[in-house]
Amino acid sequence: MRRTDPEGHGPVRYGPPLPDDGLPVLPELSAVLAAAAGRAGSEPVGGGSALLDAACGYWERRGLAVAPEHAVAAPGAPALLLALTAAIGGDVLVPRPCAAWWAPYARLLGRPAFHVATPAECGGVPDPYALLETVRRVRTEGGDPRLLVLSVADDPTATVAPPEVLHETLEAAAGEGLHLVSDETWRDTLHARHDTVLFSPAEMLPDRVTVVSDLAGALLPPGWPAAVARFPAGEAGEELHARVLDVLTALDARVAGPVAAAAGYALGEPEPVSARAAAVVRLHARVAQAAHHTVVAAGALARPPQAGRHLYVDLGPLRSALTPHGVGDAQELEDFLTARLGMPAPGGHRFGDELGALRVRLSTGPLLGGTDAERAECLDSPEPLELPHVRRALIGLRSVFDDLRDDAQRREPPR
Repeated sequence: MRRTDPEGHGPVRYGPPLPDDGLPVLPELSAVLAAAAGRAGSEPVGGGSALLDAACGYWERRGLAVAPEHAVAAPGAPALLLALTAAIGGDVLVPRPCAAWWAPYARLLGRPAFHVATPAECGGVPDPYALLETVRRVRTEGGDPRLLVLSVADDPTATVAPPEVLHETLEAAAGEGLHLVSDETWRDTLHARHDTVLFSPAEMLPDRVTVVSDLAGALLPPGWPAAVARFPAGEAGEELHARVLDVLTALDARVAGPVAAAAGYALGEPEPVSARAAAVVRLHARVAQAAHHTVVAAGALARPPQAGRHLYVDLGPLRSALTPHGVGDAQELEDFLTARLGMPAPGGHRFGDELGALRVRLSTGPLLGGTDAERAECLDSPEPLELPHVRRALIGLRSVFDDLRDDAQRREPPR
């Protein structure tokens, strides 16, 4: 990748994309898109009635009833977050680490984005005491914190916030008068659905939470940009909804007509979509578990992945083995592992972590094979980890991390 900054710490315009599932598009979804390809126009700003009705049905099945006039659609979650940040105003609070695309929209609007430490149990949700202290400090320094962005099912850490942790954080946020944006892009990718309790912040704090879901998380290919937002009921929610529509109108942020048709179909969750989504989750959960075992066995640190198609790895314990390779920060670690693994390994600094921390996000999609045929075979196989191309990919991952472990052990001082 071409560097564009003078310090040599990564291209300024590089933002790691959402972890892709790596699989061919569902044929039924392709058929819907193809059937709508003759639509020359786009959706109205905010989404047409059919798309919004489908979004409302999707949320209602998850216990979040909403009327179409309290919903909005846009070409991807970034457009929604940009509009929400502009409409709410003030300073923005985000957990550390957080999704790579959250903070840039605050900076684009000239708004400070303050990172708040997360609890030991999970990522995605700020520690309540750290949140209170950050709000106090920002206000003391003349700031105006108004918006907190969080995610219960998290990118980059792949964790799910326990309900009790989430409740304490929401109480702290409500007490400080913050509005919350809950990024629920990954809520439908829980690896152990029956063993993992996921609550939406909108269930706990209905008057102060706007829910945003990018359909690339579980329902659409990432190249078909569509996202939906659910606003609180009541006067404040209606005013925010109107302001967000104003911003989306100024941006002319419309969902393309054929993509809207596919999004509406996917949000309806017919059997082909539901079956494919469940199969994708099972596949990536198994690959993520194998990858997690590999990195932990080598001496790295990583919370067990609970959602998504990724894991977040801390190679701090292997620093002594990385130093001879010229790796002393997250950008150098990103370059090193991307070259060694032959797959993207964005450093933790992309997600708001300190540059000096040796952390990376690893995605499971690249471990499924190099061709559509190989990846499709993973989806159909009862034992995808035994497929030759998956075994080779996992062996390659293990080889890189085992080499680092062995180098670290050789450099340990004698006892």
